[in-house]
Amino acid sequence: MNTESGKSYTVKEAALKLMQYCAYRDRSQKEVEDKLIDMRMIPAAREEIILKLMQENFLNEERFARSFVRGKFRIKKWGRHKIKQKLKLKDISSPIIKLAMTEINENDYRDTLYSLAEKKLVLLSESDKFKLRKKLGDYLLRKGYETSLVYEVVEELTS
Repeated sequence: MNTESGKSYTVKEAALKLMQYCAYRDRSQKEVEDKLIDMRMIPAAREEIILKLMQENFLNEERFARSFVRGKFRIKKWGRHKIKQKLKLKDISSPIIKLAMTEINENDYRDTLYSLAEKKLVLLSESDKFKLRKKLGDYLLRKGYETSLVYEVVEELTS
């Protein structure tokens, strides 16, 4: 990730660069911090720039988390567990994660889970019913869906 290593920046130049970086898509504070570290900015400058980005609404953790949840669920069809795990890796706080998870509609969530399961079931070539259930269940668990929901769907579709 060390693309910036040859150049040094003033606080103003770095702030402008980071404004463009944040304007392109929502970023987490950790992503911005990592970018500033790559730019070899000193801690005091990093703090000043992050504060400025927050004050001018280029950096907003809740907005980032909400758009992350919407995108990963709608586009990648990830389940709640996987989404939460990835947000924690980006140092998003639990209260913000909880707020962001409200972006997932319960009916859409179940419909997506069933749709994923049905599509995967067609692709699985397994004559042993128990192995088939295991493969389907493992796939849905890897996508981040809750165990109880996965078992419910697998049971319903393979009975």
